Amino acid sequence: MALYESGENYLETILVLRERNGKVRSVDVAAELDFSKPSVSRAISILKKEGLVAVDENGFLELTAAGLSRAAAVFDRHNIIAGYLRDVLGVDEVTAQEDACRIEHVLSENSFQKMKERLCANDRRG
Repeated sequence: MALYESGENYLETILVLRERNGKVRSVDVAAELDFSKPSVSRAISILKKEGLVAVDENGFLELTAAGLSRAAAVFDRHNIIAGYLRDVLGVDEVTAQEDACRIEHVLSENSFQKMKERLCANDRRG
């Protein structure tokens, strides 16, 4: 299923907030991303229809198995790209994180794998 950059960002944010806080509500996502509550509500509705997010009876967001898989993949991709920018290229942490957020959605799988290989090789030389 094709998921746009914004959908991937929502999934990744839910995953990060869940790790940080345990439970996640739409209002937490809105605050984290600095988006309006109606925008987040609309996005969560789309993610629910796609079978990636569920909302429990208390309004907490839960990633489905498919949503968790997708969020973890995006999060891993983000961390590898940020690490490559920071550790291999010497980019400062803030810039590396910001750039990784943009790059993670458009980078080809081939380029990503090459980055990952180089980052791992760089770590071994340490």
